[in-house]
Amino acid sequence: MVIRFYSRLLLLLGFLLALSYSHTVLAAQEIKLGYLTQVKKVPAALSNLEPFIQDKGLQGALLGLSDNNTTGQFTGQHYVLEQKIVPLGGNIQQAFNQLLASGVELLVINLPAPDLQVISTLNQGRALLLDVATRTDSFRHNNCLQDVLHLLPSRAMCADALAQYLLKKRWNKWFIVTGNKAEDALYAQALKRSAKKFGMKVVAEKTWIHTFDARRTAQADVPVFSQVDNYDVLVVADEQGLFGEYLSYRTWLPRPVVGTQGLVATAWHKTHEQWGAVQIQNRFKAFAQRRMLEEDYAAYLAIRSVGEAVTRTQLITASAVRSYLLSEKFKLQGYKGKPLSFRAWNGQLRQPVLLAAPTSLVVAPPLDGFLHPKNELDTLGYDAPETQCQQEEK
Repeated sequence: MVIRFYSRLLLLLGFLLALSYSHTVLAAQEIKLGYLTQVKKVPAALSNLEPFIQDKGLQGALLGLSDNNTTGQFTGQHYVLEQKIVPLGGNIQQAFNQLLASGVELLVINLPAPDLQVISTLNQGRALLLDVATRTDSFRHNNCLQDVLHLLPSRAMCADALAQYLLKKRWNKWFIVTGNKAEDALYAQALKRSAKKFGMKVVAEKTWIHTFDARRTAQADVPVFSQVDNYDVLVVADEQGLFGEYLSYRTWLPRPVVGTQGLVATAWHKTHEQWGAVQIQNRFKAFAQRRMLEEDYAAYLAIRSVGEAVTRTQLITASAVRSYLLSEKFKLQGYKGKPLSFRAWNGQLRQPVLLAAPTSLVVAPPLDGFLHPKNELDTLGYDAPETQCQQEEK
């Protein structure tokens, strides 16, 4: 009799809990997010070992959405993601306007710098734009974009991270090799800024202008190309990966290679396992059936940042979320050992930058000894006194 009574009591409690959960789901606050990107043209294959991945960023956003909704079960919130993946040659501006027309005010933007600038101009403060694709220093320095938050580290942040480590190693003499693409020149500019900032010396500079297949001729040509004054380290700026991989072990002098190849500065890396990173690495691999890339990490942080802001404020408008994210109250755990936050003056996400070799994580600047009066993460990239940016108050 007693067992039957408790069995019925447990059934009743289960029914009440299910009813309560159903009511919570029905009454949940809905938060609409947007994701805007464009199909990328598949480049010529440089290596059969690295397949081209079309959905970089999207999978990170979806995992972030899943995590937000897990939390939302307890906070009475439900997140939905409206995706706009524009085909090659499609109209990005039209897709952006469609997202706004559907009521989306919080948008993850995975587009190159020129397209982001167009979207920012078109936005006119109607939405908060979370940039997960660009590293453009001018967006954080002098060509400032209002209502845009940048999730990836800028070129200046990556260059400063490298410079801190090279200064610690006393590799003070740099030989900079730059590709012939516009992006390579921008990265080289960031490297020279960092060299000046940390008192390093650029003893030689060359531009890689060869059009031949580097795989076939590197053994003969790189030693000749690299015969310059004595230097401690070769710093390469080759963002497309057209030649940088063929410099290591082939230079005239036996010197380490750093930059966009060799020891790289990156927001995320497959070898990163500290500070709980192995957990997110494994969860992402199970979720997306591939490893997490930089754009995935940035999009994940973008969605999680919105989730944190909404949970704390219970507000879902672009202006309210933006204000909280730019405030000193916002802190986000990003699996890098330090809480992440946004710089109020230019919308850049403060974060450690990983320095990684192909199969090992070396270090995660900022390094000990590089001091800042407020936040040591601001030793990477453009600090407030160095920038002309100032996010307007809403």
